[in-house]
Amino acid sequence: MTRGRVLAAMSGGVDSSVAAMLLKREGWDVVGVTMDLFGGGTAPEGKCCSYDDRQDARRVCDALGIPFYVLNMKDAFREMVVDPFIREYASGRTPNPCTLCNERLKFGALMRKADELGAEMIATGHYAIIRRGPGPRCRLLASSDARKDQSYFLFSLDEQRLSRILFPVGELAKTQVRALAAEAGLPISEKAESQDICFVPDGDYGAFLARNGIEAPEGDFVDTHGKVLGRHRGVTRYTVGQRKGLGVSAPEPLFVVRIDGLRNRVVLGKASESSSTTTRVDSASFVAGDPPAAEFRALARIRYRHPGVLSTVSVLEAGRSLSVRFDEPQRGVAPGQALVLYDGDEVVGGGWIACASD
Repeated sequence: MTRGRVLAAMSGGVDSSVAAMLLKREGWDVVGVTMDLFGGGTAPEGKCCSYDDRQDARRVCDALGIPFYVLNMKDAFREMVVDPFIREYASGRTPNPCTLCNERLKFGALMRKADELGAEMIATGHYAIIRRGPGPRCRLLASSDARKDQSYFLFSLDEQRLSRILFPVGELAKTQVRALAAEAGLPISEKAESQDICFVPDGDYGAFLARNGIEAPEGDFVDTHGKVLGRHRGVTRYTVGQRKGLGVSAPEPLFVVRIDGLRNRVVLGKASESSSTTTRVDSASFVAGDPPAAEFRALARIRYRHPGVLSTVSVLEAGRSLSVRFDEPQRGVAPGQALVLYDGDEVVGGGWIACASD
């Protein structure tokens, strides 16, 4: 008996392929879709979302006996993900395009496509868990596979959207997912993963921005008191917390403490000067819709792979901004990055780091 129609986002990788396979086994009417983010069948060499990836997704859908569609998302991807990335980096911030892609495309534009195709649900190969009930309640939890957990990138999903989302591999380990793909004879069971930003071919953000018309001029490295320490190659080539590749000699290691885009300066400091105890978070959102209290305790992750630090969170401006005070000083609190709040394994919410202070 068919459970309903689900739109399965297919990247051509093992995770989304196994997700679609599991859904079909459970009795869903599965429709496979791939988002063409670059148009014309092209993508930056060696990255995800390429023509070969789309062909892999098509082959998997053929093997599963489900329909397959390619959705042209080139303009939406440029407008909603790439252009904001360029603007943020050019201003000296450290953006997080994967979170924006999830929020605006995979669970925004793709949800609207699901409505057009009569699909009740959408599904992806994300490593995260959705717990349903009681009643309409939906909770977002970290994956059982801590090494693969992607809940950090999904903090902006609220209960309404979670109610229409499925993460079929969220409670599996990566080794189990590959084994399922191999057992089923899927053609991508041994396919390597892509973990870089898909639209930056070589990981050189400065060169990418230059190709897109953002030429960051050289400027001064200064210490926390304003003393000039040397010359930098353009503020777009540095990020808060960076230590390597600075090219500045000093008696002890220096770190990027702050990027001053207005004055074209990169501020360097010693380890003791590069840590923050408090940060302001803007554009905050909560899975449940509202913050749990005017002040509450949570585990704060300031970037992907960050282990998290216990913190006191104060709600400002009707819940749209937060003040987060860390129990222990944190290095590399970078404006533009997402800060995600957890209660144990459960995602409470999060927002975007605006500034940090000692």
